[in-house]
Amino acid sequence: MPDINQLRIKLFCDGADFSSLLTWAADPRIKGFTTNPTLMRKARVVDYEAFARDLIKVIPDRPISFEVLADNPDAMEEQALAISSWGANVNVKVPVTNTWGAFTGPALRRLSRIGVVLNVTALFTLDQVERVAACLDSDTPAIISVFAGRIADTGIDPTPVMCRAARILEPLPNVELLWASPREMLNIFQAEDAGCHIITMLPDMLNKLDLAGKDLDAFSLETVKMFYRDACAAGYQIITRKELAALST
Repeated sequence: MPDINQLRIKLFCDGADFSSLLTWAADPRIKGFTTNPTLMRKARVVDYEAFARDLIKVIPDRPISFEVLADNPDAMEEQALAISSWGANVNVKVPVTNTWGAFTGPALRRLSRIGVVLNVTALFTLDQVERVAACLDSDTPAIISVFAGRIADTGIDPTPVMCRAARILEPLPNVELLWASPREMLNIFQAEDAGCHIITMLPDMLNKLDLAGKDLDAFSLETVKMFYRDACAAGYQIITRKELAALST
């Protein structure tokens, strides 16, 4: 049976709700945190840098990834340097390309060479993994985030992709492969088997961690009880032929 406590893969919490992140920071199973501008906008974060600095203060002991906001590669590089100065536990998220598709490799190479700890994000292909890997300094820690969940959304099984990505990164012991955008609990175990080092999960998915290894007969009965309880609570009725006949006499 699956056992979360026996996994080698590290669980990261992905989000931007401050109170939720603090709650998950109290869970020893959570080894790091990621966020992005989309999640921060949904959480109604107003001041990006203030939010980041406040979070670093209350979670100083585990890695937290914050993303550059610029689209110009030179500006991305300047912002990456600024973000990296916010705290020793900060990973700087830089997308693999900008919005017009230009590879950010030159900036990645310069940043990695001077010791900026990167989280290169929004990768979907093995070609991208190879190109990014070639830009990273072998002595500088980094994360490569491959969006396996979004690959699966296209109808492609991401597991072989992640297996191959893990092999590509084997010569770089300081680079960790992250399974991004998971869609279900099963993805944790798929990521583990594929050789990923990290999987990042939204709080709604993390809330399902205790389901790992749950007895399926017990789960079945709980589901039956849930349907029955909700039908009763809603006051739903189905009049049978027998009941209809009784009413007509």
